[in-house]
Amino acid sequence: MPDLPTPQDAAEATLFSECWDAVLSYADLCTGGSSDARQLASEAFSLGIREARTAETGAGGKNPGRRARTPLLPRIPLLLTAVRQTAALWETRGKGDRLDPELRLWLGSDKAARFTGPPLHRPLALRGLRDMQEPDAALLWLAEVEALPSASVARRLGLDPQGAAEELQQVRGVFRDRCHRNHIDTPLSEDCRSYARLLDAVTRSPSAEVPEDLSRHLAGCVECAEAAACLRLGGGGLPAALAGGVIGWGGLAYLERRRRAVESGLSRGAADDADESGRPAGTEDGPRIGRAGLLAGAVVVSLLALAVTLVPFGGDDEADSLEQSAGRETVGDQPSLDPLPSVSPTGSAASARSTASPRAPGAGGASGADSDTAPQGDSSASAEPDDPRADPSEPAVCHARYDLVNEWPDGFQATVTMRSVYALDTWQVTWKYLDGQRVTQMWDGTVGQSGSRVTARAADYNKSVAAGGSFVMGFIGSWQHGNSAPVEFTLNGRSCTHTS
Repeated sequence: MPDLPTPQDAAEATLFSECWDAVLSYADLCTGGSSDARQLASEAFSLGIREARTAETGAGGKNPGRRARTPLLPRIPLLLTAVRQTAALWETRGKGDRLDPELRLWLGSDKAARFTGPPLHRPLALRGLRDMQEPDAALLWLAEVEALPSASVARRLGLDPQGAAEELQQVRGVFRDRCHRNHIDTPLSEDCRSYARLLDAVTRSPSAEVPEDLSRHLAGCVECAEAAACLRLGGGGLPAALAGGVIGWGGLAYLERRRRAVESGLSRGAADDADESGRPAGTEDGPRIGRAGLLAGAVVVSLLALAVTLVPFGGDDEADSLEQSAGRETVGDQPSLDPLPSVSPTGSAASARSTASPRAPGAGGASGADSDTAPQGDSSASAEPDDPRADPSEPAVCHARYDLVNEWPDGFQATVTMRSVYALDTWQVTWKYLDGQRVTQMWDGTVGQSGSRVTARAADYNKSVAAGGSFVMGFIGSWQHGNSAPVEFTLNGRSCTHTS
């Protein structure tokens, strides 16, 4: 880890290792490349650790016990907050061109101002988490946002693995109570205050119906909508409420990355648990999630592509739930898989593919008998998305599935899953929105939009797709007058059948 503070002892060294992946993952979302991400992560990590050490010194340098009181956030959300603060410093110091353009817009908006404005107007989830005892807040964050297995959470926090689930349930209740109290303490309008008790009652029962007038109020009131997300512990919305309320910009995308890392076995916590259960030694420092050029990205996408390929497309309930877990795209429990081919840091995932795989016309490779002489994944053999031979009127060579994962009054989260009949060395997917929606952020691809037409291109690490294989893009968008499913899907210029 470059330019990071020196751990004071073995316990802090372990803590640094556990937190670094999370900080780098969020810094990667905030920047335009891996080198900028590492610099942002390093500066933010140093800032956050200094803040934590200063607070501990001010408290007498004592190590708080299991039920001790501390005003600090747990280490991971504290360091993620430091990433946001460091990004804001970059913007004011003339280094904003190294940040994601959407983040730069957000930093100048009222949404960002809420995180630094009057304490009683800050996001409710942030206030609720700060009001909890630090060990309880850490338990909630690791389980809900980092999505670590209960055994890993128990190991990190020194809890009894058998009682961790019960304690988590109690901690969820504590968080709800803190958020309810903070919501009441917020300077609310007369209209909001009239709904406060009703909102509390409705969110206590997972089966309670939301009255129509309250539903209309929540659609137009940001603070009450935040309160509803924090108070309703059922329905799977708590992770998104925590991530959005504490991290701010990119919270949902960060949530998606961390869940994928755990499900693919690439997070530090999941990897450590695997080592203890018999994984070969020497692999504890495995790949990490990053942007193009990082080995982690290649491994993550390889695992996801394999998992999606093995699940029947558009079939039974298992296929339908492939990208859904508490409102987020996931790769669920899978049957035992054959060992994955090794991934070289400088190679392409295509090198593990059989050279006998059928290839689409215009989808890479030379024509005729010499098509196998060029290495698969080589840029000279890659498909050109703007291939003039592409004709959307030709028979469909792919299938697209559009899933609306989550929706709120002015935005939404969705995924597009593509299955290609032919092997690809690169890909470009387009679709058309009918209601003027705008895609604002995408992961596992790069996005551009002209009018209603959205164009998604492969990232450097997931260009290669095996014949019959699938790949997924997740994204966040905005809408105003409607949010119907898109139409006219194409893959490398050729039409696709699609479902929504």
